[in-house]
Amino acid sequence: MSNKLNSALLEKCVSDVLAFAHGETITKGSEEVKGKKRNFTETVEIQITLKNYDPQRDKRFSGTFRLPTIPRPNIKCCMLGNAAHCEQADRIGIDHMSVDDLKKLNKNKKLVKKLAKKYDFFLASDNMIKQIPRLLGPGLTKAGKFPTLLASGEDMQEKVDEVKSTIKFQMKKVMCLNVAVGNVAMEKQEIIVNTQLASNFLASLLKKQWQNIGQIYIKSTMGPSQQIYF
Repeated sequence: MSNKLNSALLEKCVSDVLAFAHGETITKGSEEVKGKKRNFTETVEIQITLKNYDPQRDKRFSGTFRLPTIPRPNIKCCMLGNAAHCEQADRIGIDHMSVDDLKKLNKNKKLVKKLAKKYDFFLASDNMIKQIPRLLGPGLTKAGKFPTLLASGEDMQEKVDEVKSTIKFQMKKVMCLNVAVGNVAMEKQEIIVNTQLASNFLASLLKKQWQNIGQIYIKSTMGPSQQIYF
């Protein structure tokens, strides 16, 4: 699928997003805006508005795509593992919980909710994944954080990186979607490539592809939005 984003415009907008996040002054419209460096690493995300799309009538879509560069390296993972996986998680510095740890939560909704809130995603060993509903109830599923399976022969670090670099587009009842494509510590070119790939992937999920996309904006967590597609 051809890339419909204007390369020069995308490059300028990404440069402005990064400059603003690093405290430099950028020109927005005809005004000069002074940036501000924050004391955390801001995420860079794209916000997409759909058009000619009826969320009530048209088919809902959902898809995942792995970006070449991890957009949010700091998101937290917890391994719900058997003994071998818990030991492996310990070695590479990932939090982990065993069956006994999960049993201690006693299906308490508040505690399960707290667990779901503490981590961005979960991995689970194959013998554990079947037991999760029984051990925890529907809490993780409700939070949209049901664990990803880690098979016995898979490399844990590789799996963690895979989940961290995978983005998901899911059509709900609203016409706006947003997804992380990077962070302000990344190279400009890495953000540009992630943005192009994410936009193309979304277009491929839509019935009329790019004709269903109205506008796309790019912004950092605290910065102003820049329009990259009209």
